[in-house]
Parts: sequence; C-alpha cells; structure tokens
Amino acid sequence: MARYTRTFFSALGLSAILMAGAARAEEGKKVSIVDDRGVTVEVPAQPKRIASISYFADDVALALGIKPVASTYMTAGREPDFLLGLTSGMKQIGQRAKPNLELLSEAKPDLIIAIRRYTVGNAAQLQNIAPYVAYNMELLEESYSETAALSKLLGKPERGEQLNADFRKHLAEYAAKAPKEVHPRFLIMWGGATPFAFHTENTSASIVAAIGGDNIPGPKSPGGEFGIDLSLETMLEKDPEVIFVYDSGPDRPHESNPIWSQLSAVKNNRIFYVGDQWVETNGPIAREIVLREAAHYLYPDAFPAIDVKAEAAKLIPAELQN
Repeated sequence: MARYTRTFFSALGLSAILMAGAARAEEGKKVSIVDDRGVTVEVPAQPKRIASISYFADDVALALGIKPVASTYMTAGREPDFLLGLTSGMKQIGQRAKPNLELLSEAKPDLIIAIRRYTVGNAAQLQNIAPYVAYNMELLEESYSETAALSKLLGKPERGEQLNADFRKHLAEYAAKAPKEVHPRFLIMWGGATPFAFHTENTSASIVAAIGGDNIPGPKSPGGEFGIDLSLETMLEKDPEVIFVYDSGPDRPHESNPIWSQLSAVKNNRIFYVGDQWVETNGPIAREIVLREAAHYLYPDAFPAIDVKAEAAKLIPAELQN
C-alpha cells in the first residue's frame, strides 16, 4: 500500500510539473498580427496586463470580462459613465492625445492598445515598453473589424463576433422602429470658436444616420478625414434641427457667438451635451449606448430616455462591477 501511495503521488507530482510547464510555455507564446498602421506586431498569446490609450480597449476588454491595468482619459478627473467609472481602478496614464510614457511604463503592461493618430509619432518608445498595437477607431465599419480583432487577441473571438452580431441586429431593429416620415437634420460636434463636426462615416454619426437622421456635414471625401471644421455661418445655412455637442468641460465658446442662438436646434432646445461614448464610440458598449441615446434624442415620442449606467451594466459582467 505504501509503495502504491508513493507511486501515485509521484505520478501526481510529475503531472503537476508537466501542466505547469505547459502553462508557462503557453504564456511565453507570441502571435503575429497586423494593426491599422499596416505594421506586423508580435504580441503575447495570452496578454494579462492591458494598457489602453483611448477608451476603446477598456470598452472591449470590459465587455469580455477583462479589466485593463492602465488607461488614458478624455477629460481629467471624469470617469466615463458608459464604463461604469471602472477606469478609476486603473492606473491613469494621462490624456489620450498625450499619454505619459513614464506612467505607462510603471503599469508594466504586456500589451498596449492605442489610438493610431495620437501615437504613431512615438511608436518606437511605446514598443520599447510593451508590444504596441494601434487602431484607427474612427469609422463604423472599423468598429466591427477592430472589436473582432481585439477580442481574438484577448482570447475571446467568439464573444467578439457575438457582440458585433448583436449590435448589427439592434441597429436594424431601431432603424425599423424609427418614424419614416421625418429625417431630422443633425450635427455631431466638438465645441469651439470653429466647431469640428463628424462626417457620416464616423461611428457615432453613422449610427444616427442609420436610424434616419440627415447628417449636415455629409460623407467624407475619398481618402479624406472623418471630420471637418464647420463655421457657425455654414452651420446656420444648413440649420441642423438636432445638435450633439461633445461635453469636454465648461468652456463653450461657440455659445458666445450670436449665430448660435439663431440655430433651430438652439431655439427648440434640441442641443444635447453628450458623454465620452459619443467620441470613443468604436467599442461594443459605447456604440450600443449611443444607439439608444440617439434614438431618444431624435424621436423622443418613439424611444424612451435611457440610464447610461444601467445600460452599461447589462454589457459588463457582474464580477467586474463589484
């Protein structure tokens, strides 16, 4: 009996050693991906410590049940409601346009997911910290491909595909329910002396257009940018009926221009100062919330107002919310 016991536990110990070795080998594996820069990047097969430059990686990771270790912010001191304020538990590494590389290094990430246009200039420095993958995060079609790619990278490709399929279904359902007799002229903009407005292909504008809105900046030119500087004089000429303004703080110089008060949207109290999800819309949580908010703002009689945090709580696993 003693001999059998020794043999049994020896075999058990050997099995544990082999399993541990296999796990270490798996963790040491690398996979190659091509990001939106067209650059091939070697990344961990099982990344554990994700840093997000933009809210996109936070959004995708949280929807997959993974909490990143570090994140940039849009507005200092404000944790986004559409992510349930969970970024407060991540290391803050600066504003998304100017990430602090020293703070990023202190977070010890094994993978950096970044917004391309703000990080290509210091790509080499980022790559020295950890494997760095950059996405455009601008257009609705990119939202589907980027969500699928990052979900696969984080080891949950099926969930990523399901999130994409669910959103396509919800977008079609809202479009079918939207009133067909009206197509409200709308505009999505950053405030400023000369506002910056989004073309129709941009993710948030695409969502509003898909449910019947008429975007006054129209489509982008082939190969052009996703947005345009739009003077208040041009805005008055096109006269949007609904305006979504990204709420980046108390400084609102556009409101001081006398033309602003002449706009139909202003006269009819249809100016909506919206949250971070309207700018960082490419993730699965943000786009679902923008869809529901947009439907209500365009057609308040047909769609109810929503509670952003309540909607986000449906998409973020409960174990991450505690």
